[in-house]
Amino acid sequence: MVALARSHVLQPQVADKVEFAADVVAGLGAAPKRLPAKYFYDATGSHLFERITELPEYYPTRTEMTILRDQAADIAKLIAPGAALVEFGSGSSKKARIMLAAAPELACYVPVDICGEMIEQEAIELRADFPNLKVLPVTADICYPFELPEEAKAAPVRVGFFPGSTIGNFEPHEAASFLRNAAQILGPGATLIIGADLIKSADILNAAYNDKAGVTAKFNLNLLTRINRELRGTFNLETFEHHAFYNRERNRIEMHLASLKRQKVKVAGECFDFRAGETIHTENSYKYSVESLGALARGVGWMPAGVWTDADKYFSIQAFTFAGETAKS
Repeated sequence: MVALARSHVLQPQVADKVEFAADVVAGLGAAPKRLPAKYFYDATGSHLFERITELPEYYPTRTEMTILRDQAADIAKLIAPGAALVEFGSGSSKKARIMLAAAPELACYVPVDICGEMIEQEAIELRADFPNLKVLPVTADICYPFELPEEAKAAPVRVGFFPGSTIGNFEPHEAASFLRNAAQILGPGATLIIGADLIKSADILNAAYNDKAGVTAKFNLNLLTRINRELRGTFNLETFEHHAFYNRERNRIEMHLASLKRQKVKVAGECFDFRAGETIHTENSYKYSVESLGALARGVGWMPAGVWTDADKYFSIQAFTFAGETAKS
């Protein structure tokens, strides 16, 4: 993740491939081996993730959608007329559509995602369905500063939307950094609406990341397919398998790719040794309580403004406002 995000005006393709290679080589050379989860989301990975959200075991998406549908009018009270709605890591627009319908007086909607191909297609469909709304997609890494379109900068206030419990994919210090970055991008007086998965039974969590249809396994392994395609990798997917489990001590799901045998793999001209059973750590998904996310947000200047959950307390949508005082790099 380079220090400055690649917006739609920076022609990201070459820079992204250089960064991808550097991150993969560094991660495979580390001990233990790891890869950044953001690289899951090439076109194939993005589509596989959409399939995951529809699986019976995977409760987060449908639960969050239910909360949004049931509470949209109440949540929209935090979105002032004329505001710009900025969605961090937007991908599919199906959650944003609920908020767009509930807040019809927006100045513009800015979907931001590292997968430019997907959000450009979503923007075409949104413009057809919301003809009076300016839809201004930005291709960028949401972990770093990026420029908002002029229409969003000119709006009297900006509202961030960060659904999907993507905040759980960050290490706690990275989550704090993201919240600081969001404050800088959105500015004083901003509101940030976050979807966060809640701590719950390990059985429910383990089932959600080890679906019977094997879609999550395909999603995980697709990262190796992408490395083979884009970085001249020699991974044999038949010699790696998907592992996912709940780490109680850290309140997180961990996803790994485990080598089934001792082997060597080449990537971008570099050679990497694997022991039998050695894993590549590909993703964490931290689970929060309402209180723990609130404490994290307050630590960087975001004040709690609202909480909505489902009846089972599986998932939460939490809102925060920023006064522009304590968020610092």
